[in-house]
Order: sequence, then structure tokens, then C-alpha cells
Amino acid sequence: MLLPLSNRTVVGALTVLAVFQALSAFYGAFLAVARDGAGVSLENLEGSPFTTYLVPGLILGGVVGGTQLATAVALLAKRRMALLLAAVAGFGMLIWIFVELVIIRQYSWLQSAYFALGVLELSFVLALLGIAPTLCQPLQWPEVKRSRATDLLDEG
Repeated sequence: MLLPLSNRTVVGALTVLAVFQALSAFYGAFLAVARDGAGVSLENLEGSPFTTYLVPGLILGGVVGGTQLATAVALLAKRRMALLLAAVAGFGMLIWIFVELVIIRQYSWLQSAYFALGVLELSFVLALLGIAPTLCQPLQWPEVKRSRATDLLDEG
């Protein structure tokens, strides 16, 4: 029987995964915006609301890459919202792939790879939350510092 991984290992893997996906999304956005799809035919956009790859590229970089970057930063800073951001980023990746498949109607192995990375990201989140405890122990976040305003509310 395999012992569960340490939380540090899983958080580290999640951080590396988020950084990789952020960099990939930013690079894909650059290719879409600066190179108008980088060789992907505009015919793939027929029947979609887009006539160029500008808007999809901005969405890829801003939304997909932005949430992945925010996840990595929150994980490195040990923010309590890090797992929420990781879940949003993971679901964002899955949604991006589904929508991309619907719009361009062409399959690439990269779509399967990035879909799998989104599933892996969500799996790490579930493990750290204790929902899938076979991978690691639930993450114990430090207590949130209470503000003076919160103390006053508790006294009343």
C-alpha cells in the first residue's frame, strides 16, 4: 500500500502545474493575437461569433492564463483562497477546451493533454480539501488573523 504524499508535495505539484498552464496560456494568447492564430486557418472560426483569433486569444491569456497565474501566486503566498482559485482555474481550463472543440470543430492531441491537466489540477484540489484523501492528508491552513472590527462584533 502506498503512503499518501505530503501536502507540501501536492501543493508544490499544483503550483508547478498552475505556472506551466499560465505560461502555456500566455504563449497561446500571444500566438493568437500577434500571429492571428499562428497558422490555424480562419476557416475554423466560420459559424462562430469570431472573425479573427484576437478575442479568443485575449480570453485565453486573460481568463485562462490569468486564473492560473493567480492560483500560482496564491499558493506561493499560502493564501486561504488558493484552493478556490485552483478550482476556478481547473474548471476554466476544462471549459476552455470544451468551447474550443465546439467552435473550431477540429481535434488535436493538445486538447486532450490540457483537458487532462485541468482534471489533474482539480484532483489535487479535491485531495487537499480532504474530499479525495487517498492522495494526501487534507491541507490545514493557518488560522485567519482576526481584525479589531471582528473582535468588536463578537463582543456585542
